[in-house]
Amino acid sequence: MKNPPRRLIGLLWILLLAFCCRVLGQSLVAFLDVRWLPPMEEWYSGLLPYPILLPTQLLIIAICTIVCWDFTRGEGYFVQTKPLFGHGVLWFGYVYLAAMLLRYIIRMSLYPEARWFGGTIPIFFHWVLASFIIAFGQYHRGRLIQSSRPS
Repeated sequence: MKNPPRRLIGLLWILLLAFCCRVLGQSLVAFLDVRWLPPMEEWYSGLLPYPILLPTQLLIIAICTIVCWDFTRGEGYFVQTKPLFGHGVLWFGYVYLAAMLLRYIIRMSLYPEARWFGGTIPIFFHWVLASFIIAFGQYHRGRLIQSSRPS
């Protein structure tokens, strides 16, 4: 039996925690008008209305939590390696990351006064999600697997 390496499990949990902090931060600003966090326009690109974005983010958190839980236990649907599936996931992750890098470059060229970090919270957290997807895909392609040690 193959097990996911501990460093991969830790990485997935850290990326999930980072995304959860983003959703929590944006929610605090949106619903409680928290002033010590950046204003809503810094958190929100406006591509999806917030009443649709928040449930979508919560769904992403739920799915990623199930993935992380399966990896932590070393068993379950998401930890069973599927190389062909991993290939598709990797391609999606790389395209997603490239698109978000391009989005950053375009934003910085259109808004030079915002360099380097103005309006980048959504972009940065797309990088976080893309990293989660890429690490998950790498595992399924067989690149991040360790053999079980006999007890």
